[in-house]
Amino acid sequence: MSGQLPGGGIELSPAEIEALDARWSSSWTPAEVARRLAGVGAPWCVAAGWALELFRGGQTRAHGDIEIAIPEAGFPEIRDRFPGYVLDAAGSGRIWEDAPPETLAAVHQTWLRDPATGDYLLDVFREPHDGDTWICRRDEEIRLPYREIIHRTEDGIPYLAPELVLLFKAKHARPKDQRDFDTTVPHLTRAQRATLAELLARVHPGHAWLTEL
Repeated sequence: MSGQLPGGGIELSPAEIEALDARWSSSWTPAEVARRLAGVGAPWCVAAGWALELFRGGQTRAHGDIEIAIPEAGFPEIRDRFPGYVLDAAGSGRIWEDAPPETLAAVHQTWLRDPATGDYLLDVFREPHDGDTWICRRDEEIRLPYREIIHRTEDGIPYLAPELVLLFKAKHARPKDQRDFDTTVPHLTRAQRATLAELLARVHPGHAWLTEL
């Protein structure tokens, strides 16, 4: 992905960004995403808040959308699973509707849209990687094999390791992120807590969560 956003697109006002929430009301569940991506060769996983729910084994709050993370090179395989849907690129308060491949390649997030209803169904994070090694977009020196960071539920739904989900949530620590931290940390193993503390100290030194770990 390029470090510079492409030109064009639509700049959204704060009110328009807030109004987008309603267009995510029909977003898929993790089970539905897993069904649609069954057999995909690229490593993918549910990310963000839903990943923590899968780790804990039960839903604790409402979710406005669902995100998955994939290696950048695996995007074409994911894209090809959704013929008939529209791909919008999104980033920094802008949206590029029905984005061409070069725009999708320059933006971290791709939103899958149902053209019949205008509803968004899935948010795809395209992540940097080196072959089978995941690279943290917040610190490129943090590199981990996909086989270590993708966990699975008993019924096979892949999700991102909770310590990495919380690392990304730490940047903003919104009320929902704090709640996710509070409800997840008691379920972490000692090793997972140590990893999260180490990563937080590296990426967000002095973060308030460090005192709770």
